[in-house]
Amino acid sequence: MTALTRLAGTMYATIDGKQYMVTGEGNYTVSSVTRETLKGQSGIHGFSEMPQPGKISWKARDGNDVSIAALNGAVDATVVLELANGKMIIGRNMWKAGDPIAVTTEDASFDIEFEGPDVSEA
Repeated sequence: MTALTRLAGTMYATIDGKQYMVTGEGNYTVSSVTRETLKGQSGIHGFSEMPQPGKISWKARDGNDVSIAALNGAVDATVVLELANGKMIIGRNMWKAGDPIAVTTEDASFDIEFEGPDVSEA
């Protein structure tokens, strides 16, 4: 019988070393490439390859020590997720992506997403 291990359930998020409250729904995509087949009338010629940024996002909670303006302006940030399964997701030189943050006042939550050239698993 295989020993059961914790795979999911908790997550910790930091931006430049500061920990943020996580309400859930964390996601990540490691940096990679997108490949497209190059075809012509004479057949398949090969493929092209373009770099794709990594992404890290989660649903966070607003608090007295959280500056939404500072998060909206974040660039060159180091973003780290510590997952329940023991993985560390590390994003370097990241920027806050997408629309400005909108906080839901009913539960003080907001969605945040970062993109960058270097997101890896450790």
